[in-house]
Amino acid sequence: MTALFAILLICAAIWFWLDSARAREIAVGICRHGCEERGLQFLDQTVALARLGVRWTNTGIRFRRLFRFDFSEEGMERRSGHVTLVGIQLEEFSLGLPSPPDNVVPFQRKPSNTLH
Repeated sequence: MTALFAILLICAAIWFWLDSARAREIAVGICRHGCEERGLQFLDQTVALARLGVRWTNTGIRFRRLFRFDFSEEGMERRSGHVTLVGIQLEEFSLGLPSPPDNVVPFQRKPSNTLH
């Protein structure tokens, strides 16, 4: 009986490790794509697990993982963002940057044509 329990425990640990590796790869892909889409540099090309929890969904119990990552706007300073996955589904992607409102047009000056 204890041998069966030990085998089940080892199988569960291996499953958790493989599931975590798959979730990490998905998070890296989301971060890479999100940074490229916004013209940012995805630093270190990696994510770090910051929080692990359990979430009830319509399909059952899933792990909720919060990954942190670093990015740079112009290569000068390092900023942090995060991505949250429930199972392998994206729940949240945040860069912590303010987004401009959709109804605002940026002001551009016209060059003056006067001669001095």
